[in-house]
Amino acid sequence: MRTLQTHHRSVCVQTETTLSSFDVSTKLVSHTAVASSTPLKTSSKRPCLDLEEDEDILQECSSILTSQETDVTFNPAEADTSITEPKDLSGASFFKIEKIFAAMKLHLFKYDTFRLHARMCIEPAIVYKWRNWQDEMLQLLAQREKVIVGGDMRADSPGHSAKYGSYTMMDLETNTVVDVQLVQSNEVGGSYHMEKEGLKRGLDFLDAHGVTLDCIVTDRHPQIQKFLRERNVNQFYDVWHIEKGISKQLEKVCKLKGCEKIRKWLHSIKNHIYWTAASSSSGPERVAKWMSMLNHMQNKHTHEDSNFPACLHGTRRSRDTKKWLAAGTLPYLKLEKVLSNKRIVKDVAKLSPHYQTSSIEVFHSVILRFTPKNVVFPFLGMLCRLYLAALHYNENAGRTQATTAAGRPVFKVTFPKAKKGEYRVREVKTQATFKYVDDLLDLIFDKVFVDPAPYVDDVLRIPIPPALCAEYDRPEKEEAISSRVSLFNQ
Repeated sequence: MRTLQTHHRSVCVQTETTLSSFDVSTKLVSHTAVASSTPLKTSSKRPCLDLEEDEDILQECSSILTSQETDVTFNPAEADTSITEPKDLSGASFFKIEKIFAAMKLHLFKYDTFRLHARMCIEPAIVYKWRNWQDEMLQLLAQREKVIVGGDMRADSPGHSAKYGSYTMMDLETNTVVDVQLVQSNEVGGSYHMEKEGLKRGLDFLDAHGVTLDCIVTDRHPQIQKFLRERNVNQFYDVWHIEKGISKQLEKVCKLKGCEKIRKWLHSIKNHIYWTAASSSSGPERVAKWMSMLNHMQNKHTHEDSNFPACLHGTRRSRDTKKWLAAGTLPYLKLEKVLSNKRIVKDVAKLSPHYQTSSIEVFHSVILRFTPKNVVFPFLGMLCRLYLAALHYNENAGRTQATTAAGRPVFKVTFPKAKKGEYRVREVKTQATFKYVDDLLDLIFDKVFVDPAPYVDDVLRIPIPPALCAEYDRPEKEEAISSRVSLFNQ
């Protein structure tokens, strides 16, 4: 790892630490401070949140960069950039690292020093690195005739009161994150509207860079459906989202008295919807294959719809004759009501025949490492961590399957909770790489640290919405404390 300091071994603790052995004097040009949002106020609806991660201790000052040229000399006892940069670029939490150091009886620089490094070096480097990579990717996409993308939003917290929504646009053919748009709820009048705004910004961004879309694969969000229809963008639905909704309805039906027989068909219905999407070339064909399931469960294998006149399986005798459903019975009527629902049939016609959004769900799980949902981040801190997650995912999305010393592929048997006792065999991938971290460290030490001004300028141009509490009156701290004390002393 590259550092700006020499290494010294501690005589008291068996560990290697890095101590600053120099003074750095850098002239900074006139700028406004890099905005990382105003102090965050923990929501009363989320009482178990950890300490706010990137809140700016220095924000009480008007700016860390004054209107006059200033010589900033880092304190050698605190400005340990060789620890700050790797810690932040790994997605780790300052407060967790602080607890680890305290348990090991090691000294660590103060939080305001960490924030100074983050604002002046780390965040500008992350923004620069992501945008450079993104520009190269967009140039390649613009050269392709048609591009198939997937889109989905991730909220920063469960429920319907999320503060942030990050909308991901992924090139499904190459499994690459192309764009991430961060929307704050007060920008659009509530968290319900964040997904539509994120998609709109993402499509506008791709259009501005000359990317021509063939189609987009999303979930069934009603606002998204209407927006894409009005924008004349060809939309397909992710199969898993539809299968999940149908399965929930069927699980409820199975619990009704007299409908227990339906449970024998649940697995077949789930498989059938995936087969319907993968084997069909048009909307009417998908609908015909989907509706054929009702005849098949009656042991009827010819159908009236010319798009799918007969089942493709051969003639076979079933060992369990009791599984067949009779028309007009309660189980059949309940099942028919779910499978032939108008909205379900309409959505089946738009099932994605090629790519799904499962890769986006995987990326969202990667984001959890960089932005846990129980930690509050300011806007700029959240955005930079999303960029880090995208860089990490894009570098490791194409990992191959691990092999043993004898060259045999490695698998792992798991029992997912959603499978309810069923096992799943997964491929074990090779170890993840972190070349993007090395590139960022080179960028920070060789360029950003030497002359931060042009990199800071890029960060300053990022529009940052006001804090959620900005519209409310903020009382003086002493006044608020005195009112609380007087209230409880009554």
